[in-house]
Amino acid sequence: MAEIIQRDGTWAFDGSTVRITPGLHRSVPLFRQTYGEVSVPLEAVAGVAHEPERKRGRLRLRLREGADPLLQATGGRLPDAADPYRLAVDVDRSGVAAYVAEEIRRALLLEQIPKEPATAYLLTGPPVPVSVRSSDGTVSFDGAQVRIDWTETSDRVKRATGPRIIATADLVQVEWLPNSGFEDGFLRFVTRDAVFSKLPPEKDPYALHLWGSTRRDLLTALVATAVTARLPHPSTRTGEVSEGPRTTQVVPPRADHHDVLLRRLRELGDLHRDGVLTDEEFALTKAAVLRGF
Repeated sequence: MAEIIQRDGTWAFDGSTVRITPGLHRSVPLFRQTYGEVSVPLEAVAGVAHEPERKRGRLRLRLREGADPLLQATGGRLPDAADPYRLAVDVDRSGVAAYVAEEIRRALLLEQIPKEPATAYLLTGPPVPVSVRSSDGTVSFDGAQVRIDWTETSDRVKRATGPRIIATADLVQVEWLPNSGFEDGFLRFVTRDAVFSKLPPEKDPYALHLWGSTRRDLLTALVATAVTARLPHPSTRTGEVSEGPRTTQVVPPRADHHDVLLRRLRELGDLHRDGVLTDEEFALTKAAVLRGF
């Protein structure tokens, strides 16, 4: 057993699994503490690096592309401090860190772990149900459907459409960009009928606009990861089309729920007639509702 215990967390390697446990110190980001312990099977590892520095170094675990739903969902955009595959190492424990890294490297060579992209997720992601309250609303996922309940500060277009419920079977992919404090972020659920949506996140009823507490909004990556883990692996996608720099999957739209659609349109018409929605907001919301069905 190769193990290193730091204030930032603990790494333990038993020859087949790297078990990563976040530290409990207040300096450890909320996201890592909430994400909890991560068990990384050796076959998911592409490499490991020990980066010593004068005052404090770090260990970094590099995973194979496509092996982890967290990395797939976040696209490598997690802040360094929130990255569960990074461990801050005190200078007096540099030798232990180097030993742990060498043991992992040796096992990778002995087991001849391939470095090619994985064709299935090798990590499970967070358990469900999972629910996170963000600056724009509360998003929940129970394994079968996503639900978004808007806050009073959400855009009127979103509040007018009511709670958004999206079945996992209707999802194509999840897009996530963190709120950096300098630029707003978003969590967008791309459905079969909305792969070409161009609404900005603040008006898109399929997206959470992340503009408030960076620390709290970062937790939306938990939901993004839980959903991503239950979607088809990227290597299995077919029928894709290119949309600028992004590739999305086009799936024929569903043809049910007509009664719900008609009721929602009548509700929007009433809001427009009563002056709750402007002409522009009514047009945008109507288009979003039609796209959702």
